[in-house]
Amino acid sequence: MTTKIYCDIADISLIKKFYKKKIVKGFTTNPSLMKKAGAKNYTSYCKKILKICRNKPISFEVFGDNYKSMINQALKINKWGNNVYVKVPVINSRGEFMGKVIHDLNRKKIKINITAVYTAKQTENILKKIDYKTNVIISIFAGRAGDAGRDPIPELRKSLLMAKKYKNVKILWASVREAYNFIQAKQLNCHLITIPPNLIEVIENFGKTFKTLSKETVKNFLIDSKKSKFKI
Repeated sequence: MTTKIYCDIADISLIKKFYKKKIVKGFTTNPSLMKKAGAKNYTSYCKKILKICRNKPISFEVFGDNYKSMINQALKINKWGNNVYVKVPVINSRGEFMGKVIHDLNRKKIKINITAVYTAKQTENILKKIDYKTNVIISIFAGRAGDAGRDPIPELRKSLLMAKKYKNVKILWASVREAYNFIQAKQLNCHLITIPPNLIEVIENFGKTFKTLSKETVKNFLIDSKKSKFKI
């Protein structure tokens, strides 16, 4: 199985650039990336993105914090385009499992991307709330787990095993920290991985030998020392 690469970004100029790349099969966004990109109006900004991203899947996230607000926002987001996945968090800010939101959106045949997932137990709870037809992405935040000193691999492996029963479910490696995470995701047979633009460009240059890397490293040190006019 090929692990498909999504680009994790909200900057419109970069979306224009990366939409043209064959290696990029889709896009993911979140409110934090929107803020960083300078979005002032969430709806109009997302629709600007959709004018560029017409034929590749893209996830836009709700930012409600209870059932009613999440459902209302999700229904609106879903109408923006056929390629849109509605991103909903696995829990709200109070730690309450959003199972009813997941269940009800799934039953309405709305494509969803369930975010902020960390454990196989959360994956198991999600799978109990969905049917076997409508497309579902489960985004497991491997990088953030690693930042907390936790190994995400066992949770991803168990989640992938459980998801095998569901042809409509894809497991996504989220919060990438380095280009090598793509290799790790491929080794696990992860369906998807969402990667920031700078690391996608690194992945496009995979294949350098250790000797080449060693020479490039030494040359860079030499160039910087000359630019700084260092003396000993």
